[in-house]
Amino acid sequence: MVQEYQEFIMNIKKKTGIDLGAYKEAQMKRRLESLYDKKGFTSFRDFYHAINQDKSLLDDFLDRMTINVSEFYRNAKRWEVLENKILPQIYGRTKQVKVWSAACSTGEEPYTLAMIMSKMMPLSQINILATDLDEKVIDRAKIGIYPERSLNEVPSEMKQKYFQKEGSLYKISNEIKKTVTYKKQNLLSDSFGGPFDLIVCRNVLIYFTEEAKDGLYYKFSQALKPEGFFFVGSTEQIFNPGKYGFQTEDTFFYKKS
Repeated sequence: MVQEYQEFIMNIKKKTGIDLGAYKEAQMKRRLESLYDKKGFTSFRDFYHAINQDKSLLDDFLDRMTINVSEFYRNAKRWEVLENKILPQIYGRTKQVKVWSAACSTGEEPYTLAMIMSKMMPLSQINILATDLDEKVIDRAKIGIYPERSLNEVPSEMKQKYFQKEGSLYKISNEIKKTVTYKKQNLLSDSFGGPFDLIVCRNVLIYFTEEAKDGLYYKFSQALKPEGFFFVGSTEQIFNPGKYGFQTEDTFFYKKS
């Protein structure tokens, strides 16, 4: 079974460019075994053979493999720190602010960024890059329709200003949508571009191995401008930020030295 899983990883990397070996093995294996059980397969070998033949099964596999749990203003206190402490420093240096929301899922994070930034500058001047590995979630982000539970933390004035209720769902305004440019990206293998004033990558790095995280921290650091900021999730504290050229600015915020 171990050899079969390693073969599966190798075949998927050849087919899609995605390195499953960079994810924590126990978690990834559980997700994949659950999926192939549900689809009626009994081995990784049979599952790969089917994926190789069936585009819709490949799409299901990619959708299941990526982690797409998000909501607006997730961990609201951290967004307050961004608004009150981090963004004023950035705007003190430049008005052409370059922002990247990495592993953006269905768009809640970049749209939250746009709403917060709109308090400081016109929406027409805001341009956020948002990237994800999963094309399906990017398509959903572009549509911008969300269940009520995704809006639990949205301040009431923002909800009234930038969302329209459609039945039991909420649609985000076109003005906010226009501030975000979406692009497919594999964090592990694609270049990062930049340099950025702010990179937000939250609640994704916990799924990677320590070795993969180490490489990503270096890449994120290199993609930031000097004195740029890196904002991570509430379970992703960097314990040795100096190794990557960072210093701790606040809880879960790191400044490039």
